[in-house]
Amino acid sequence: MHKLVPVEEAKALMNEAKDWSVWHWLTDKHRVRATADRATEALDELEKQVKSSWNDDLKKAYGELEAEARMNGNPKARAAYEKAKQEARRIDPQIKLVAGRVKEADDAAYAARMDAEDTFDEAERRLSTGMAREGAQKAINAWELREKAIRRAEAAARRA
Repeated sequence: MHKLVPVEEAKALMNEAKDWSVWHWLTDKHRVRATADRATEALDELEKQVKSSWNDDLKKAYGELEAEARMNGNPKARAAYEKAKQEARRIDPQIKLVAGRVKEADDAAYAARMDAEDTFDEAERRLSTGMAREGAQKAINAWELREKAIRRAEAAARRA
């Protein structure tokens, strides 16, 4: 995986922002948000490209895991899971294992991103530079986890 310019720019801005005052955070929060959004969009696009290159078995195995995760007592989600499970029933267990590892990495990256966003929201409510700094570090960590998940998805394509 090659380095994405929007992600590198966002990491640099977040590292710089760790030293900002509360006033600087308030005046530049829109620039921080826009930069973070561009980084997320770039990662989304790369992930989409990588996963579109997967073979059908890997896509079905991953789809089964996604459908299972969405299942929460909802009859429609349950039906979608059963359909995905049926489509993936003959897939090699090794491919399912690889898909599971990618899903775990994706879930960890998503959780880290949500944690960073929650921290920024709370920092803004409290006007806390300490929390904003913590959010900046969490955002950097989330992007790194996302990059790791995408590398894992690329490796999965080679293995499958």
